[in-house]
Amino acid sequence: MIDLYTWSTPNGRKVSIMLEEVGLPYTVHPIDITKGEQFDPSFLKISPNNRIPAIVDRDTGLSLFESGAILMYLAEKTGKLWPKEGEAHWRTVEWLMWQMGGVGPMFGQVHHFVKFNKGKAPYAEERYTKEALRLYGVLDKRLAEVEYMAGEYSIADIATWPWVSRFEWQGVDLHQFPNVLRWYRAIADRPAVQRGYHVPVQQPSIPMP
Repeated sequence: MIDLYTWSTPNGRKVSIMLEEVGLPYTVHPIDITKGEQFDPSFLKISPNNRIPAIVDRDTGLSLFESGAILMYLAEKTGKLWPKEGEAHWRTVEWLMWQMGGVGPMFGQVHHFVKFNKGKAPYAEERYTKEALRLYGVLDKRLAEVEYMAGEYSIADIATWPWVSRFEWQGVDLHQFPNVLRWYRAIADRPAVQRGYHVPVQQPSIPMP
């Protein structure tokens, strides 16, 4: 049994989707970041950086924060969605790190400056929007060569897809990136993704271009 501490954000959805994909039982503990619950001392003991998501594995007593680390842990625990050796193993790591170091931080800045604070910092809006579009281009080029980011469906896709699902927040028309669009729709059709997307709070629907 996994205790999942999360909220309805791209990083949070990575882990709920992963748990649904690998079929591990889990208990959800909502951490409402709009109310500052991530700063509660009890949560700080699990997540020293005061960020969701975090997990506690009741089987081992291990607690983990940072979404990428959690994905790797769950993949290793179950033997699913992360090839164990060879090029496929490192391609998965490569694209997972690309998401963690690029897509997450840069798309998050677009959300901050363009969606929530539009007009306050034109330079920042232009800078981060351009970088987000560049990253979409990188992903589109990669997905012209392979079905999924590391070849087969993996934790790299699970890490990236929730951020792309906020394309409307980023002002991005996915039709401009046809390979990303194909990939996005294929993942959105997965039952585990449809279940995990609505954790911990039911949403109207998965955004579709």
